[in-house]
Amino acid sequence: MSRYRELLGVAFAGLAARKSRTLLIMLGPTLGVAAIIAAVGLTDSAKGDLKLKLRELGTDLIVAEASSSFGTDTPKMPTDAVPRALSVPTVDRVAAVSELSGVVVTPYAEAIGVYETVPIPVLAADAQLPSVLDVTMLSGRWLNDFDQQELVRSAVIGEGLADEIDVLAGESRSIDVGGKAYTVVGILEQVELDPSLNNAVFITFGSAEADFNDEDQEPNKLYVRADPGTERDTSSILPIAITLGGSTEVAAKIPTDLLEAQSETDTTLQFIVAGMGLLALVVGAVGIANVMSISVIQRSSEIGIRRALGHSRSTVGLQFLLEALGVGILGGLLGVVVGLAAMWVGTNLADWVFVLQPWLPWAGLLGAIIVSMLAGIVPALKAARLEPLETLRLG
Repeated sequence: MSRYRELLGVAFAGLAARKSRTLLIMLGPTLGVAAIIAAVGLTDSAKGDLKLKLRELGTDLIVAEASSSFGTDTPKMPTDAVPRALSVPTVDRVAAVSELSGVVVTPYAEAIGVYETVPIPVLAADAQLPSVLDVTMLSGRWLNDFDQQELVRSAVIGEGLADEIDVLAGESRSIDVGGKAYTVVGILEQVELDPSLNNAVFITFGSAEADFNDEDQEPNKLYVRADPGTERDTSSILPIAITLGGSTEVAAKIPTDLLEAQSETDTTLQFIVAGMGLLALVVGAVGIANVMSISVIQRSSEIGIRRALGHSRSTVGLQFLLEALGVGILGGLLGVVVGLAAMWVGTNLADWVFVLQPWLPWAGLLGAIIVSMLAGIVPALKAARLEPLETLRLG
């Protein structure tokens, strides 16, 4: 036991005596382990954030949208599309919207030239939209039946648009919608499942018909909440229920499918970056082998003295293996710390949930130790084969 304690002392003294060399050969394991932990940890955190969003938003939202195989500019659904959708037994709630074309929105009339190039979406919407989307008002109120019946020029804007045109929460403000002044009565909170709504202006169907000749109040999109667990079946039935075999074409999709697809993409990225981390470990192993091989030649006098004092080949070889072990442990620990720090910074910048698999730091540390030990085998064998007389020639 005392022999092994002595060897450990000699090995770690050797590492401490050559700090610059030790830091250089530690760089490979450190970068490799840090890259693996950061890659796996950040993608797991992204997935955790997506799962949290799915739990909060629910997977029962379906979007049914009018489409056309003949390239119609603004395909529409039947006027009674909402009652038809509600006739499906598994449908709980429905809200309708209709996008208006050719209507330019500006903070004020003089800015029309700026907003004509990239127009702000204008949507006619019914009173049920926030409840179906499960979103709340950031400030103010949503459009109501009074606005619809009395043709009040009231508008609600998305949170993103409010930031863009500097509308403050609770501020009394009007905007120019197609040359007519509409009062902003509320700001809608961000809609995670349909980000396009975050930069839109919402008005009533009645105002759309009266001011912009949007006749018949035909929607082109329905937001539908289905009973939990029936999303797939409901999405396949909805187009049939809405069209009733007519010429109207309707496509139904589940927005959360996009989040799940994004999660799969993150998994692919995880494997790519983790592979780069493994490559860094391999390159680091080559560096360890090269530097330690050169170290054997530089320390030939030390090896010769130890052999002359009676140390066996195995003892000398074990000393260099222990040095490689020390590099692996120190480099692995530093890599774990750097990787966790990168995860912490990344999750805070992206506002994700911090998710760390318990096995990940241990796997990174073990990988660094194994790679370093394998890289130290050749230099250890080279040192063990040196004869005392040969060390005089090398020294």
